[in-house]
Amino acid sequence: MKKGINIWSFQEGTSIADCISLAKDAGFEGIELSLNESGELGLQSTEKEVLEIRSLLDAADLEICGLATGLYWDYSMTSESNIKREKAIDVCKKQLELAAAFGVDTILVIPGAVGVDFIPGSEVVEYDRAYDRALEAISKLAIDAQSNGVNIGIENVWNKFLLSPLEMRTFIDDIGSEYVGSYFDVGNTVHNGYPEHWIKILGNRIKKVHFKDYRRQAGGLHGFVDLLAGDVNYPAVIEALQDIGYNNYVTAEMIPPYAHHANQIIYNTSAAMDAILGRR
Repeated sequence: MKKGINIWSFQEGTSIADCISLAKDAGFEGIELSLNESGELGLQSTEKEVLEIRSLLDAADLEICGLATGLYWDYSMTSESNIKREKAIDVCKKQLELAAAFGVDTILVIPGAVGVDFIPGSEVVEYDRAYDRALEAISKLAIDAQSNGVNIGIENVWNKFLLSPLEMRTFIDDIGSEYVGSYFDVGNTVHNGYPEHWIKILGNRIKKVHFKDYRRQAGGLHGFVDLLAGDVNYPAVIEALQDIGYNNYVTAEMIPPYAHHANQIIYNTSAAMDAILGRR
């Protein structure tokens, strides 16, 4: 397993170039970038801009280990709004296109939401309606994924949807495409479950893995803490990943908590991942 870091772990406003430099200096082998509405890597980005970023990665001898996006919180595949649903489809298609240009094997996709507590005023969609819409959307996008040679990794996230590993497994299997699987987030399961159980049940459907840690007693978003400071049983997680033969990237997705010395979380995370992976 290789060690990656998600770009959301860096201080807001840090350029892609500076994130790449810092990730390399901290000892990471890869960095996961994010597709945004606009900016350095946005919906209007061209292949030329992708090549410029790839040249930065090559110069730093750093891989791009994934392509995420936060845009699905604004544009949901399960929304009551046709316009938002269509926009979500367009976002995914752009994500697949850019991932292919980068040479990324998997994109992170949130397939919709029933409700989102941490976004004030977010809409609530009936569960069965959300399921049907998500299934229809991802099934169609699986064709685009195959044509681009890029996997769609469905993330388990706090969206009140696909709440158990059994349901996630069924959803993926109902789509029936080798290009659709799980983007498994370790920390997101801890609030009401155990990540090692999810790994065993999802098995080879897991395309990519996010590392986070969570302290149940804190609750809510405050429960997300530095790696090894929460309740994730990382020895059990690593054993479960090894049991299913997972040998792709494990990518830390941290929430930068520091008002000062903001870059320190990158170095702390790298050291914690070395311990988790048995490198020191």
